[in-house]
Amino acid sequence: MLARSFQRSKGLLRTTRALSSRAGSSIPFVPLVSETGFVGAVGNTPLLRLNSLSKETGANIYGKAEFLNPGGSVKDRAALYIIQDAEKRGLIKPGGTIVEGTAGNTGIGLAHVCRARGYNCVIYMPNTQSPAKISHLKLLGAEVHPVPAVPLADPNNYNHQARRHAESLDNAVWTNQFDNIANRQAHIETTGPEIWAQTDGTVTAFTCATGTGGSFAGTSRYLKDISNGKVQAWLADPPGSVLYSYINSGKLERTGDGSITEGIGQGRVTDNLKPDLEIIDGALHIPDADTIRMVYRLLDEEGLFLGASSCLNVVAAYDLAKKLGPESTIVTLLCDGADRYAERLFSESWLKSKNLYNELPPHLLKYVAFD
Repeated sequence: MLARSFQRSKGLLRTTRALSSRAGSSIPFVPLVSETGFVGAVGNTPLLRLNSLSKETGANIYGKAEFLNPGGSVKDRAALYIIQDAEKRGLIKPGGTIVEGTAGNTGIGLAHVCRARGYNCVIYMPNTQSPAKISHLKLLGAEVHPVPAVPLADPNNYNHQARRHAESLDNAVWTNQFDNIANRQAHIETTGPEIWAQTDGTVTAFTCATGTGGSFAGTSRYLKDISNGKVQAWLADPPGSVLYSYINSGKLERTGDGSITEGIGQGRVTDNLKPDLEIIDGALHIPDADTIRMVYRLLDEEGLFLGASSCLNVVAAYDLAKKLGPESTIVTLLCDGADRYAERLFSESWLKSKNLYNELPPHLLKYVAFD
């Protein structure tokens, strides 16, 4: 099953089936070879059973290990598809410039793909993002512009500044991740089919948070279509976002004031999400206290060092497993690791500033590594 899934990736990856036949031997695993370097290694991530949560609920809870993409996050998929789409449409030529407004991981994915394909990369981002993300982008050769975080309606919003920057250059494109449906298409063509193959078509429900909407909408659309509507799609939403309210009441009203998570939650319905609103079965509001406890719990029980957005997704999967009952199979996305956020998530002073330190059980406080 896995070999077939890997072979599906547009001929970019070879399995050991061919290699072992030449060698006249059998290899008991499926190593991959990307003949196109970085871009060919995007996707085909493992599906990890979260054993402690599965045992507790009686369900099968899986996280797709998107932190094992070569750029370190699920956003590598969107970055690759967005740039390939611009190339196919003749919007960018060799030596050109890719410009994007991003809260971090899409920018990192774009910077990697730009280096691999010979483009310049310019990133505008809210200055509320972690210093580690900004440094990471600069190390990848991106030109980074941290700007004040203001609403989308403000002309100085980071997305509008990115668009104007691209318009001021020759041979440049604003990739517009929030409303560029090549983002959604990446998950229709890769993430959804991978999950279906990895679960042998037994997935009961898929859940994750949404920022641009691409990961949730594209994956949900594929799983709905391939299962004839049987797979449920549940949107997970952090405090400060409007989508929980919108899905449950049709009103764009924020639930809560803000979140410790980065890059998820939304104040509007994006073009990536809009086509798939009718297939959403429900929404789950995930408080920050639940998210931070899961950050520490997964490290302690599963050995997984994950960022807050990943852990919000796992809380949603855990809640959904309890809702749907034993024997259900719930899949979510482990978006990225915690290394880019460690000085916050594992800092006593930061946790206390967010009123989250006392939310941690005493046996997990040993992981608070920073003052």
